[in-house]
Amino acid sequence: MRVATGRGSAVIVAIMAASLLVALIGPATALAKDPPGLQRFKNAIGKVESGGRYTARNPSSGAYGKYQIMPSNWPSWAKRYLGNSRAKQTPANQERVASGKFKDLYGRLGSWRRVAYWWLTGSSRKTGWSTYATRYVNKVMGNYEAGSGGKKASPSRRIGETSKSIAYKGSWRLARHSAYAGDKVRYATKAGATATVTFTGTKVTWYAPAGPTRGKAQVWIDGTYVKTVDLHRRSFTARVAAFKTSWKTAGAHRLTIKVLGTKGHPMVAIDEFVVAK
Repeated sequence: MRVATGRGSAVIVAIMAASLLVALIGPATALAKDPPGLQRFKNAIGKVESGGRYTARNPSSGAYGKYQIMPSNWPSWAKRYLGNSRAKQTPANQERVASGKFKDLYGRLGSWRRVAYWWLTGSSRKTGWSTYATRYVNKVMGNYEAGSGGKKASPSRRIGETSKSIAYKGSWRLARHSAYAGDKVRYATKAGATATVTFTGTKVTWYAPAGPTRGKAQVWIDGTYVKTVDLHRRSFTARVAAFKTSWKTAGAHRLTIKVLGTKGHPMVAIDEFVVAK
């Protein structure tokens, strides 16, 4: 775990204290089994942090290894997950410590996206992310979404909300948030508004915000109704995989999102579509 360049010593001290507290009392919510996608997330973080190198060292912060764990964190984490605060940072030990820490963080934060943000900043905040942090998280999650264990990742294409590949009908407006891909989304609230994306590939995922003001939308594939997606949640989440589908072979397809205008919380937004070739 590392903190973005430019943070003061007070932040480092706070993170050290928080790490020690977690080591003593454990996370708020501990998972009995591995959370979904743990290995894929580890691969994604490792790729972004060090290119997957167990011997990588940051000359400025001293962060070391595949996951760039800070020197101040290793003793307490090694004590918690290995039973030995002086354990060496061997590849096997790095993997065990990272697995344990990511597992605890997922249990406390509830999503890999928030875990990625914590890994960079040491913060559990849900909103107000910097542009740098948002790009880091998007890069990690892009690797997570494309990766599959140790297998070669399928190339993917990202179609943002302003892409010419998307045809909008009805009234769609732009909204901004630092945790959105590209810092913005396009949204509609009126029933009947549609957004249609055309693409060629084997898989497509629609990413959108979810929260108290969000409503329902129908999803149509190649002119056929597939399902109704409900984006309403008790709390706001800037980015969720609202819908995904796949095919055995690559082909040309058309995905349409039709806003239903849910009473009291009608908003439906397009952050981006990710298409696997």
